[in-house]
Amino acid sequence: MFEKTFIIFFPLFIYLLNSFFIKKKLFPNFSGSIHQSFFNNKTVPLSGGIFLCVVILYCFKNESFILIFSVFLIFLIGFFSDINYLSSVNWRFFFQSIILFGFVFFTETNVVSIRINFIDYYLNNFWISCLFTTFCLIIMLNGTNFIDGLNGLIISYSLIIIFILYRLNLINLFFSDINLLFIIVTLLSLIVLNFYNRLFMGDSGSYLLGFLIGYILIKIYIINPSISPYFVALLLWYPAFETFFSIIRKLKTRKSPIKPDNNHFHHLLFLFIEKKLKLKKLKSNNVSSLIIILYNFFIFNISTLNIYFTYYQIFLIIINITIYLIIYMKLSDFKKLNA
Repeated sequence: MFEKTFIIFFPLFIYLLNSFFIKKKLFPNFSGSIHQSFFNNKTVPLSGGIFLCVVILYCFKNESFILIFSVFLIFLIGFFSDINYLSSVNWRFFFQSIILFGFVFFTETNVVSIRINFIDYYLNNFWISCLFTTFCLIIMLNGTNFIDGLNGLIISYSLIIIFILYRLNLINLFFSDINLLFIIVTLLSLIVLNFYNRLFMGDSGSYLLGFLIGYILIKIYIINPSISPYFVALLLWYPAFETFFSIIRKLKTRKSPIKPDNNHFHHLLFLFIEKKLKLKKLKSNNVSSLIIILYNFFIFNISTLNIYFTYYQIFLIIINITIYLIIYMKLSDFKKLNA
């Protein structure tokens, strides 16, 4: 009874505490303004990760100490980045690598098959498997951070993955009904404040969401190896491909692949919506986010028609990448014409 009451009033707690942060100008938007905000508004606190960390730690309270400690350390990396104490991307990447490898190694949360024989041969080696899984989690953390440029985007993306897993009765492997409700209520509360520009997730929030979703999906595949690994890849395709495409794009133009910019897909879509529909920045931001989320929601639901058939999932991934590249080129041309 206490838990249900606490969950009901937790959104009010988030609102009041976040209002206090705004009033006192705590956790201002000093970091990530180039790629995480179209407003460069330092009055909006980067507080989403703080609330999310509390909820995740509570929901994982009965899990292993290593998992709980890893969640907290990942939060700290993002938090120190948000308050401008860890501004170096290289150092953040280094600390992420150490923490995630340690987590994968000690919890044995390692992927041993991706249904490609010659790769699976090497993944049978525990060390290689740990390195590969660590790499996947790093991509997820930073990919989630890469797409955190539109209001509600990473929260909505996480919510639809949770919804899909709930439909397939897979999320119950991790959370009781009450804990799942707690996470959903919290994310919905954060997304409302985010859409109204009252709160940003910050690096701490995006890293936590990336780790949470990445860990859940990897663990689901380990427990249910009959599920195609490419179903998991499909659910993560957008942040993962955004990361790879951004690295290639920056290397091609001789720019640092780890330095943030404003040429991501969601930035270009925002610019197109703003110029073409002549909407204000906040509306353009929210509309752009909804377009991306609705597309992925549609694709994810199609993917559930057969989560065991690898070729079907690969076909959908190829469709997604093709659509992404075609639209990206058109949006990029639009930006050049309107520069």
